[in-house]
Amino acid sequence: MIFIDNRQNNIAVTQELEIVIKDVIEYTLKEEKLFIDNEVSVILIDNEEIKKINSKNRGIDKITDVLSFPMLDYPQNKVFKDVYIDYKFDQSDLNDERLVIGDVALSLEKAKEQSEEFGHSFIRECAYLTVHSILHLLGYDHMEEDEKNIMRKREEEILSNFKISR
Repeated sequence: MIFIDNRQNNIAVTQELEIVIKDVIEYTLKEEKLFIDNEVSVILIDNEEIKKINSKNRGIDKITDVLSFPMLDYPQNKVFKDVYIDYKFDQSDLNDERLVIGDVALSLEKAKEQSEEFGHSFIRECAYLTVHSILHLLGYDHMEEDEKNIMRKREEEILSNFKISR
């Protein structure tokens, strides 16, 4: 189940945007071998709010585009399909029979700025940031160069399946 909560008023949230976000999440989870009923929450916010969240949770007092808050633990260099693909979750791991994967905070204001900066559509930028954040929820990271290369390759593989203009 995917929850999308628009908590900003700067950028119109169209039905197309919501569908793209949901489709990208569902496809990414399927491609990453997550077949158990699950739950992901996405809040759509503005730059001011994401700066507050970034400061509070990461100690970084600046605007960013997307933040991910995974609910599962991963050993270093391991992702969901490495750790949990055959794991038997019990009731204490589930919320209403669903595995809570995590939460995403997406600044639509920053996504709009970046889409203009990079010269592609707002929808494409939001799709990219959604894939990026869902991969974080699944254990991917980009702190080290080898991790970054793996994550970037995976992002592009997933996005290539969507007909979204750059």
